[in-house]
Amino acid sequence: MPASEARRRAPAIALAVALVVLAAALALFLPAPTAGPPSAPPSSSPAPTVLPSGSSPASPGVSPSTPGPQETETPEAGQTRVEPPVTVPPVPVPELQPTGVPAPPTPPPEPGPPVQPAPFPEALRGQDLTVIPGAGRMVALTFDAGANAAGLPKILSALSAKGVAGTFFLTGNWAANNPQAVAKIVAAGHRLGNHSMTHPRFTALGNDLIAQQVRGAEQTILAAGADPRPLFRFPFGERDARTIAAVNALGYVAVRWTVDTLGWKGTSGGSSVQAVADRVQAGLQPGEIVLMHLGSNPDDGTTLDADALPQVIDRITAAGYGFTTLDALLGQ
Repeated sequence: MPASEARRRAPAIALAVALVVLAAALALFLPAPTAGPPSAPPSSSPAPTVLPSGSSPASPGVSPSTPGPQETETPEAGQTRVEPPVTVPPVPVPELQPTGVPAPPTPPPEPGPPVQPAPFPEALRGQDLTVIPGAGRMVALTFDAGANAAGLPKILSALSAKGVAGTFFLTGNWAANNPQAVAKIVAAGHRLGNHSMTHPRFTALGNDLIAQQVRGAEQTILAAGADPRPLFRFPFGERDARTIAAVNALGYVAVRWTVDTLGWKGTSGGSSVQAVADRVQAGLQPGEIVLMHLGSNPDDGTTLDADALPQVIDRITAAGYGFTTLDALLGQ
């Protein structure tokens, strides 16, 4: 190469060498760039916080147990916290035992005391008896007390003189008003029965009022020193299947009569001592139940049943019959 050409290129070569040296120096002091995707555009949502190792994100709407820097942002961040919905407790299901077998059911409540049998023969249930079954040639004299006690002295005297026991059906009111008379009846050895508290018509009463009438009389007679159970007579003789069942449920057997002497009508009502005795004689049969009354007629004050009683007893005895109380119904 000619000397002139060499001198002309010398500056260019020197510049090139200087550039190479400069590049090498830069390589030594600057880190090399790394390849990667272009940066994402900025977002309005804050970037998620990186949890320390071993941590897990909190569920949406539920605060972590330890608040502070470790709390993970949730989709509800910056909003009102969403509370779990209110739910109705589920219907309980049988608890499983460890073996997977359902737990035994809850035992039923303890049973109450056993139902006591009726204090009268079951065969008498549902009846309003008009005779004493299987009594033979026996008669039961019965006396209802609901008004006054005008005829009681004569009746007790006649029964005592003839050695006859009777059955007296008392209302609660009568027993309350005549406690000494109740004591005399019991002391003379006679049987008592329940005739209701106030002598209403039972077919017009509901079962609750029937119970009040029967229990009221029972308690009053008991307080007077006697026990009317289990004999009951319906006021006015009015009864039906429902009222008989209601009385039976209260522990009483219903007792009607075979013959009503009608002595309660008095002379003003067309009766007489002879008529009373004749009616009893006409109805005479085995197990006859005779209905008489203690009180006097309200119009004329007569006590025809009490006056006729000695003759009644004599005529029954003359016909070959004896006497019993209504305890014969109970096998006593």
